Amino acid sequence: MINYSPFWKTLEKSRESTYTLIYKYHISSATIDKLRKNRPMNTTTLNDLCRILNCRLEDIARYVPSEEDSRL
Repeated sequence: MINYSPFWKTLEKSRESTYTLIYKYHISSATIDKLRKNRPMNTTTLNDLCRILNCRLEDIARYVPSEEDSRL
């Protein structure tokens, strides 16, 4: 499963906040909720977050093996 815990650490270190992401950069509150709940999101959104926070993808998300993953 994709885990977004690195995002919160990266956000904390940046000059941004969830408020600025929503109101300055127009990241939806639904996207912030997806990050909080480790829900799927599209790569365009991840790209935008990397650009805004000036970071790498691994600073936002990581893969954690889970029994909840769908079988292939």
